[in-house]
Amino acid sequence: MSLASGSSTRHRTEEQLSAPTTGTPSASTEQVAAGPPITLSGPRPHRPATLPRILRAVLTGVTRSAAIVALLLAWELAPRFGLVDPTFLPPFSEVAQAWWGLVANGQLADNAAASLVRSFSGFGIAVAGSVPLGLLIGWYRPVADLLNPLLQVFLNTAALALLPVFVLLLGIGETSKISIVVYACAWPILFNTISAVRTVDPTLLRLAKSMDLSAPRLFQKVILPASVPTIFTGIRLAGAISIVVLVAAEMIGAKAGLGYLINASQYNFAIPQMYAGIVTISVIGVAFNQLLVAVEKRLSSWRVPAAH
Repeated sequence: MSLASGSSTRHRTEEQLSAPTTGTPSASTEQVAAGPPITLSGPRPHRPATLPRILRAVLTGVTRSAAIVALLLAWELAPRFGLVDPTFLPPFSEVAQAWWGLVANGQLADNAAASLVRSFSGFGIAVAGSVPLGLLIGWYRPVADLLNPLLQVFLNTAALALLPVFVLLLGIGETSKISIVVYACAWPILFNTISAVRTVDPTLLRLAKSMDLSAPRLFQKVILPASVPTIFTGIRLAGAISIVVLVAAEMIGAKAGLGYLINASQYNFAIPQMYAGIVTISVIGVAFNQLLVAVEKRLSSWRVPAAH
C-alpha cells in the first residue's frame, strides 16, 4: 500500500468519526435512547364503582322514609283491625281516594292556591321587613337597648291571641289573614337575625379590622355572610309558622283555603276529605322547608364543611 492510499484511507476514517450522525440510529442506540417508559402522571385516583354509590343512595332513601312508611302502614291497619274507630280515623287508602277526588273536582287546587297566596305573601313581607331591621338592631347596640323591651312584649304575645283584634281592625277579608301571617313570621326572623349579627366570630372581626375595611365593607364582607346560617334558621321557622297560623285563621273566617276545607269537611262529617286537607298541608310544609334548605345551601356555599 502506498503512502497516498494510506493517507486517504486515514483521512476518510477521520471524516467518518468527526461527521455528525444524521441517519437512522442503530438498534443499540435506539435501545439506549428509548429506555424504560416514563410515566408523567401520578397514580390514578381510586374512583368508587357506580353500583355501590347507587346502592348507598337507595339505602339512604329507604332509611329516611322508613318512619313515614311505618306511620302510613299503622294508619292503614289500625282502623281495619279495630284498634281505632274507622268513623273518626278512616284507613289511609280511603283518605288517598278522597284526596284524589278533591284533585279531580278542582277543590284541592283552588283551596291550596288561596292558602299559598296568603301564606307566601305574608311570609315574603315578614322576610323583607324583619331581616333589614334585625341587621340594623344587631349592628347598633343603642338601638337594640332601646327597642328590646318592646320587642320582648310582642314576642311573647301569641299571634292567634291577636287574631280577633286583626279581624276587628282589618275586617274578615284577605288583609287580616295576610297581616296575621306577617305578625307571626316577623318575630322568629327578627330575633334570629339580631342573634346572628351579635354572635359573629370575633376573630373574623379582628382580621377584617386589621385590613382597614370601612364599616360598610366590613358589614358586607364579614357580618352578612357569617350571619346567613342563623338568619335562615329563623326564616325556616317562620315558614312553618306561616302555614300553621294561616290555617287557623282560615278556620275562623274564610270562604276558601285549606283551613276552610278542613273546617267545612268536619262540619259536613266528610272525615276522609278532612284528613286529605291535613295531609296536603303537611306535604306543602315539608316541600317549603326543603326549598328554604336548598336556598340556604346556595347562599352558604362558601363555608367549609365540618370534618366528621
